[in-house]
Amino acid sequence: MYKTISPVLFTIFNRPDTTQLVFEKIREFKPSKLYIAADGPRADREGEDALCRETRGVINVDWDCEVQYLYRSENLGCKLGMSGAIKWFFENEPEGIVLEDDCLPGEDFFRFCDTLLEKYRDDTRVAHIAGTRMTLNDKFGDATYYFSKYTHIWGWASWRRVWKNYDENLTMKDSFVQQDLFKYIYSKKKITDRLTKVLTLVETGGINTWDFQYLFMNFWNNSLCICPNVNLISNIGFDPRATHTRDKNNKFANIPLETFTDIVHPKFFVPILDADYCILKLEEEDTLTILKSKVKHAIKLGLRALGVRKAGIQKLKNLIP
Repeated sequence: MYKTISPVLFTIFNRPDTTQLVFEKIREFKPSKLYIAADGPRADREGEDALCRETRGVINVDWDCEVQYLYRSENLGCKLGMSGAIKWFFENEPEGIVLEDDCLPGEDFFRFCDTLLEKYRDDTRVAHIAGTRMTLNDKFGDATYYFSKYTHIWGWASWRRVWKNYDENLTMKDSFVQQDLFKYIYSKKKITDRLTKVLTLVETGGINTWDFQYLFMNFWNNSLCICPNVNLISNIGFDPRATHTRDKNNKFANIPLETFTDIVHPKFFVPILDADYCILKLEEEDTLTILKSKVKHAIKLGLRALGVRKAGIQKLKNLIP
């Protein structure tokens, strides 16, 4: 069994079942340094304190390993809880692997990260190593991975040199947009408009998250992100308990894990925009499906409150594109 050489950050919260599955995989690859970060329970969620305790109880490091813990008593939320844990990790380590409690790694994920963390350690063109193949069945190029402008965070690795520029408050966003610099990232205005809207929602608190700030940081640094042509992470956390991934029928849920033999490196340092456009289209389709479902549900509830019969509701729902 391969033994990972990189430090690992494992972030957990209130799901003991998925945490157990991911931790068992970490145990198989026996990192010599393991950082465990856990956000605290939300005060308004009955029983969550017990779930958080149960989840923390899953952690049982029974191999030769230096373990550090960051267990919070109060809830900071996705934005500050997760970004704070990653900052803590990179304050202590110059590079490493980050896994959340629903990101199940495959057999070759740790070897992939170890190899590329070393290869690109001092290459400032490269900022991020992703573990998930978000293009689903599509592959780009004949190497084990390709370069992208987009940052995927379901199982990943990076360096302190990258994370030191992270800004959870997006203070550079307005200037970046005002100077119309997004057009140099992606030429399709529909995409850059959507990214701008999402970043504005994050900036103003409409979305409580940490990852779009990381994505934007790599945009304005013109950084390259490594994306695998084989899927090395499966997100097993699509259920109602999740913060952002609640639809178990989502096309990105439980993507089958794959393996590779030797790592074949790309010959050219060129971001494959067709791959990014493919992923952005798939994400847009999911967003539209979710919005359509919510609108139909709202109409259904509203019309029932007004006494409209079931047949009439169905006719109106069918009119929604």
